[in-house]
Amino acid sequence: MHVPRVAVIGSGDCDNEVATEAEALGAGIAALGAELVCGGRGGVMAAACRGAQGAGGRTIGILPDGEREAANAWIDVPVATGLGPARNALVPLNGDVVVAIRGGAGTLTELGFAAIYGRPVIGLGTHDLPSVQPARDVEHTLELVRKALREQGFEA
Repeated sequence: MHVPRVAVIGSGDCDNEVATEAEALGAGIAALGAELVCGGRGGVMAAACRGAQGAGGRTIGILPDGEREAANAWIDVPVATGLGPARNALVPLNGDVVVAIRGGAGTLTELGFAAIYGRPVIGLGTHDLPSVQPARDVEHTLELVRKALREQGFEA
């Protein structure tokens, strides 16, 4: 079986409070032994990747751009797509679990794709949708991620 992957989705711009949550989430994902997949740019994505790398984890960025160099500084594996916002379909596809932190319209599209693909979705202060399991805080989010990964046969 492959290494579990957790897709983290959220706004490309965020305040310090949200960045702190995303960084803690990234570190927690790395501690679970999972790879972090995201859109590879700024905001929530950069903060989560910074946390994951700081905890020794591996990060994968699925970029809207055609150049790998467009990735944030904490992406280990940049994947250039040249698809623009259509790359939003690929981020949840490459996660065994999807975690949404806040976010706007782009996050909403990724949540829709996650539902289409049947991915478990955990939300921290994000859109209120039937397919999104709400979490109280980062610790609770990680508990729910661990549970979802175990239900899929991973030892998280």
